[in-house]
Amino acid sequence: MNKEILIIDDNPDIRLLVSNILSEQNFSVRTAANYDQAIFEINKKLPDLAIVDIKLDKADKDGIDLLKLIMEKNKLTPVIMISGHATVQIAVEATRLGAYEFIEKPFSKEKILNYVNRALETFSLKKEKDIIENKLFHSFELVGKSPGITKVKKIIEKLSTSESRVLISGPTGSGKELVARKIHKNSSRSKEPFIIINAALLKENTYEKELFGEEFEDGNISFGALEQANKGTLLIDEVSEIPYETQANVLRVLIDQKFKRLNGSKDISVNIRLISSTSKDLEGLVKINKFREDLYHRLNVIPIQLNPLTSRTEDIPLLIEYFVEKLSEINGVQKTKINFNHDNMYTYNWPGNVRELRNLIERVTILSSNETKSNVNKLIEDILNPSSSLTFEKDIIEKSFSAPLKEARENFEKEYLITQLKKNHGNISKTADFIGMERTALHRKLKSLGIKGIN
Repeated sequence: MNKEILIIDDNPDIRLLVSNILSEQNFSVRTAANYDQAIFEINKKLPDLAIVDIKLDKADKDGIDLLKLIMEKNKLTPVIMISGHATVQIAVEATRLGAYEFIEKPFSKEKILNYVNRALETFSLKKEKDIIENKLFHSFELVGKSPGITKVKKIIEKLSTSESRVLISGPTGSGKELVARKIHKNSSRSKEPFIIINAALLKENTYEKELFGEEFEDGNISFGALEQANKGTLLIDEVSEIPYETQANVLRVLIDQKFKRLNGSKDISVNIRLISSTSKDLEGLVKINKFREDLYHRLNVIPIQLNPLTSRTEDIPLLIEYFVEKLSEINGVQKTKINFNHDNMYTYNWPGNVRELRNLIERVTILSSNETKSNVNKLIEDILNPSSSLTFEKDIIEKSFSAPLKEARENFEKEYLITQLKKNHGNISKTADFIGMERTALHRKLKSLGIKGIN
């Protein structure tokens, strides 16, 4: 299907020129001659890419306002801004608001096509990445037949007709986010946003901004997690890490279903289903005044407890079988025939719980295509050997300490890049996008590390 591009410019010659250039390349083109037409076209259907002139027919509205509108509808939509008389300040502002590129008039055919093709490629990669990540979470199932997992499955089923708040407790890697996603997927809000905010990863002075959003003097707005999750579900991961002072404001939102953005004066009403998770004992934190008791009771309407993997070892064979099948499919590798039936699977303490088991199996499914069976078995034994004081990762660190800094860094970079390339079937563009590196820079890095083509 041809990509659709919307050209917004009040100059008919520019519209015709750009339209002809793109039509010759088999793009589907729509045009808008003024601000109102542009609003109509954007609201009718978002294009795959928009080319927007800064200066339009209205004195108080311009291309920057259209850029904001497009970003509100879908922040991944690439927007190329064009202008014949813009300042550096305007160009910086457009980029800050999410514009893919800023081009000054006049521009050549080659330049506009280059930017359009690069923007669409970037958008396609980001979209594909989001699809894969969503597929990863949505496709994983809660696997097991142990009493604890069976109980959790029944609670999730009952919650499908409920709007109650849920508090999921369990050790790191036990599957708290997966349970939250299943609750959302089974609810009447399943077609609405599912937003996650990890309280453990935020800086102390950014909690309120991340939750409530912020208004700026120039009229711009940064939307917080509460607004992003409106009509859907908000998961506050590691809720125990929210500062005590901020907890009072969260409680007020739960009571009133409204709040004010930072620096804002207007009440913002929201309708969200709140799910919280924690790896700490919230009740214990309440007793020592580290967590508000009133907020705890508001969050803990429906409690769900996830047990560590060591207390549900009967689920390990089912998890192994499931992850081998699923991860081979996701990573595009042949289903491994490695025997995972090691005694140590049941005696190992699994500090990372189900996540650690999944990571082990993913590593083996990738490595097994290029390593001998004995080497892979040795890898599994080394990781799971309870008599060893080092896990596989710690062993790598120890070896690195015995090497000069430059060599240790190169060894790590080489292993990391080889793994990412294998995951993306040797595709440089996809790998560069995933690891946050420019494609040309990645080419140089691969060459310097002596990494050749990987399929």
